[in-house]
Amino acid sequence: MNIKNPIIALDFSTKAEVFKFLEPFDERLFVKVGMELYFQEGPTIVNELKNRGYDVFLDLKLHDIPNTVKSAMRGLASLGADLVNVHAAGGIQMMESALEGLEAGTPAGQQRPLIIGVTQLTSTSEQQMKEEQQINLSLQNSVLHYAALCKQSGLDGVVCSVLEAADIKNQCGDDFLRVTPGIRLHEGLGHDQIRIATPRIAKVEGSSLIVVGRAITQSANPVEAYKQVKQQWEAK
Repeated sequence: MNIKNPIIALDFSTKAEVFKFLEPFDERLFVKVGMELYFQEGPTIVNELKNRGYDVFLDLKLHDIPNTVKSAMRGLASLGADLVNVHAAGGIQMMESALEGLEAGTPAGQQRPLIIGVTQLTSTSEQQMKEEQQINLSLQNSVLHYAALCKQSGLDGVVCSVLEAADIKNQCGDDFLRVTPGIRLHEGLGHDQIRIATPRIAKVEGSSLIVVGRAITQSANPVEAYKQVKQQWEAK
């Protein structure tokens, strides 16, 4: 897995759309398969992407009772995805069970997928968190709390916004992944996400991996947009 590459979110509904989008690219990419695509195409979309040489982040955000998540992860481990995730709100026992299932389901001789926990979605505002989730911490402290639970559970990192990446790095260490969605090429265009940043800001603020969707997939020239993202992300 090339952990240095930006992750392209394949926000499409069908396999045909996915491979039409990917056709112009001439390099190995790191791509994200989310619920929309997975629920339409099923596990075979992961198999096909891996067979074509892509690194895959399977973004299903599992959140259920521990035994159910453990069983689900055991099955997902066989698909060959490089990175998977759960909701940290499921708690320590659920996250530990997810890791157990992932390890049990990984074929012999293969490295298990990395597993990260979703802290607070980048579409969540502090006001929304306090009013709807009834969490009285600041949004920053809520994310840090979830990150600590993920590390305690043995996970490899978290999904967070760029705004929390530096604090999580300080709290959990540089090897603990900070995967940050909400990346835009230019300031201001957030779509349905609130806590956003450019690739350059993400790099400066301590993101380990960035996830970029519509800034690339809805661009008039996706290949050029990806090159711009990568250039910003790799800048010294």
